[in-house]
Amino acid sequence: MTDGQLPAGPALRPRAAFLGMALAALICALTPYNNAYLNNTPLGGGHFPLAPFIALVWLVFLAAFFNRVFRRPLLSGRELLFVWALAALGSGIAWTGLARTFFSNLAAPVGQASAGNHFAEVLHPLMPKAWYPEGAAALDLLSDGLPGGARMGWLTVLGKIPWDAWAMPLAVWGCFVFLVYFILSCLAGVLGRQWLTNERMAFPLLQVPRLLTESLDSGKPGKFLSDRFLLAGLAATAFLHCVNGLHAYFPSVPEIPALFLPGSYVPATGLFSGFLKTRVYIYPAFIGLAFLAGRQVSFSFWFFYVAGALFLGVLSVTGTQIPASALGTTFGPTLARPEECQMIGAYFVYFIFIIWLARRHLRDVLRDTLGGGTARTDARWSGRGLLIGIGLLTVWFRYSGMPLPAAALFIPACLAVLIVATRVICQGGLPYMTLTAAPLDGLLAFFGTRVFTAAGLFTAAVAQKVLFLDMRETLMPGLVHARKVTDGAPERRLVSWAVAGTLVLCVAVSFAAMLALCHRHGLREMRDTWAAETAFAVVDNVRSLVEGAPAPGHWPRVFALAGAGVMLVLAVCYHRFFWWPLHPVGYLTAYSSAMRILWFSFLAGWAANVLCMRYGGVRLYQRARLFFAGLVAGDFLAGGFFASLGFITGEGSLYQVFPL
Repeated sequence: MTDGQLPAGPALRPRAAFLGMALAALICALTPYNNAYLNNTPLGGGHFPLAPFIALVWLVFLAAFFNRVFRRPLLSGRELLFVWALAALGSGIAWTGLARTFFSNLAAPVGQASAGNHFAEVLHPLMPKAWYPEGAAALDLLSDGLPGGARMGWLTVLGKIPWDAWAMPLAVWGCFVFLVYFILSCLAGVLGRQWLTNERMAFPLLQVPRLLTESLDSGKPGKFLSDRFLLAGLAATAFLHCVNGLHAYFPSVPEIPALFLPGSYVPATGLFSGFLKTRVYIYPAFIGLAFLAGRQVSFSFWFFYVAGALFLGVLSVTGTQIPASALGTTFGPTLARPEECQMIGAYFVYFIFIIWLARRHLRDVLRDTLGGGTARTDARWSGRGLLIGIGLLTVWFRYSGMPLPAAALFIPACLAVLIVATRVICQGGLPYMTLTAAPLDGLLAFFGTRVFTAAGLFTAAVAQKVLFLDMRETLMPGLVHARKVTDGAPERRLVSWAVAGTLVLCVAVSFAAMLALCHRHGLREMRDTWAAETAFAVVDNVRSLVEGAPAPGHWPRVFALAGAGVMLVLAVCYHRFFWWPLHPVGYLTAYSSAMRILWFSFLAGWAANVLCMRYGGVRLYQRARLFFAGLVAGDFLAGGFFASLGFITGEGSLYQVFPL
C-alpha cells in the first residue's frame, strides 16, 4: 500500500452506514445543549471534531474485543473509518456549520431592533416575509423561552413549540440549506477524482483515524496500542491535562502554562510591532497534526504568519499608516485592516490555479455532463447535478429579492471561496479554519452596492452568514474526507445514500434540538454570546450600507491586487520548481484568526519533522509519527473526559482543552 492510499479492505455493509448516521444524529441532538447552554468543551468543532474521534476509539476497542471473542468481524477498520467520516460530516451541522447562528440570524433584525439602530425603519421593509415566522410572538418565545420552560421535559417543550409559525421559514430555509449541500456534494464529486488520484493530496487529518482502523484490519490492534512511541505521546498529554485539569478545579495545584504572551517584550512601534498581540498556544494535538501534515505545508503556515506580522512592521517603519476606516463596511470574520485585503486577491488567484491544475479533468467532466456515450470520468451525474443545483439556487435568491446580476456574481464567489477553503483544510491538515475576508467583501470592493440593491444586499449578507462565512465547520471538507475514506469501494450507491441521509437527518435533528433549547431556556440565556453578537453585526452592517455609509477607499483594491500578484508568483514557483520551499496555502491563512492560535503548533510540528528526517530518515519518521499520533489521541481523549464531566454535572467543564 502506498502512502495516501487506503487499503482495499472488506466491503462496506449497511450496518456501518446506519451506525454512522445514528452517531451523527446523536451528536447533533446533544451539541446545542452541551455547547451553547453549558458552554462545555465542544462535542463537534472544527474539521477534526472531538465526539466522532472519541467514538472511533471506543468502537475500535469494541470491534477488536468482538473479533477476539467471537472470531468474526463485527465491523472492519474500513467500515469504522466510514462511520467516523459520517459522524464528522454531521457534527459540524449542529454547531458553527449551521445551527449555532441560524436562529440568531433570524432573531437579530427583530429582536435586537431599537430606536437607536433604525432596524425597523431601514431593514424590516427589506426582509423577505417567508424567511421569518409570521407575527412577533414566535420570535419572542424563541428569545425569551416558554413560561416555565426550564421546568419542562424536552418532549413537552417540543410539543409546545409553535410549529405552525415556523413551518414556512423552516421550509424556505431548508430549501436553501439542502440546495447548497447538494451543490457542495456535486462539487466534491466533480473535484474528488482530481484531488484524490491526479494530484494525490495527502489528507493529514485522516492520518490518525487511518492508523487506528488499519491496526484493526491488520489483526494487530494490541501491538499498535502498546507501541512505546504511541504510549509516550499519550502519557505526555495525560500528564499535562491531569495537572492543568486539577488546577482548574483546585487552584492550589500548580499549573503547567500552555499560553504565553510575548507582547510585553515587543515594542509598540517599529519593525516588530506586528507581533504586539502575538500569542503562543501549546496544543499537543495540533502539534501532532502539523507533524503529520508534511514539512512544506507546516513551514508555509507559520512562515507566512510571521511574514504577515513583519509586513505590518514594515508599514509602520516606512510611515505608511493606513486608517482602518479605509476598509469601509465589511463582513469578514476577522478583517480589521486594509492590508488584510490581500486575501481577496489571493483567494481569487488560487481558485484560478486550482481550476488550471484540473483543466483536463474538468474538460472531460464537462464533455460527460453535456454529452452522452461512454463516460470519461465518474462525475457525469455530479456535473449535471451541479448545473441544476446552481440554477435552482439562483431561483431561490431571485425569489428572496436578489437581482439576477447580483446572484450571478454572489453564488460563484461563495462557491469559489468554499473550494479554496476546502483545499486549504484538506491539503494543509487544518483542524480549525477561519476566513479573513468574506465573499461579499470582495464583490463590494470591486462592484460596490449598486449591483445588489438594498433588498439584495440584505439577502446576500444573511445567506452568507448562514452557510458561506464561518469555515470552522463548513461541510465541503467533510464531504471530501468521506469520499477519500470510501475511495475504491464498490458500494457507491450505499455511500451516496448514507451521506444524503446523514445530511437530512442532522439538519432536522439540529434544528429541532436548537429550537427545543431556545424554547426551554431562551435564546437570550445562551452562554454563547458570539452567535448573537456576530448576527447583530451582520444586519447592522447592512443597515449602515443601506443608509449610505461611505464607500471604501482605494486601499482595499490596492491590497487585493497586491495579494493577487503575490499568490500568482507563489503558485507559479510552487508548480514549476521542485525545490521551492513555500506552499501557496500558507499565504491564504496569514491573517486568519485560526493561524493566530495554530502558528506555533505548525512551527513545532515542522521543526520536529525536519529533525526526524535529517537525523533518522524515513525509519525514524515511521516510528516518531506514532508519538505524534499519541499526542493527538491523548489531547482528544482528555477533551472527551472533561467534556463528559461537564455534561454529567450539568455545569460545563471548568477546564477547556481546545479553543472554543
